[in-house]
Amino acid sequence: MSQKIKCSHILVAKQSEALAILDRIKNGEKFGKLAKELSTDTGSAKRDGNLGYFTKGKMVKAFEEVAFKLQVGQVSEPVKSEFGYHVIKRLG
Repeated sequence: MSQKIKCSHILVAKQSEALAILDRIKNGEKFGKLAKELSTDTGSAKRDGNLGYFTKGKMVKAFEEVAFKLQVGQVSEPVKSEFGYHVIKRLG
């Protein structure tokens, strides 16, 4: 059986934006609030960045490789994909 995980993400165009968001999270700002405010993925942004549950093979490779290595509650460093830079938070 394939492992399912649940993640949220914030998608931005530049690495510098992703790094600034990461700093704000480390300084105590809420991931969901920043997703709503800053993510260019408008579909997930209105749900605090929540992408729901997914299995391997459903997301782009760069995103997936990092997402599946995160511990629940952990936030990733910026991940580059063809869509831009993702900051990923594992929810479950």
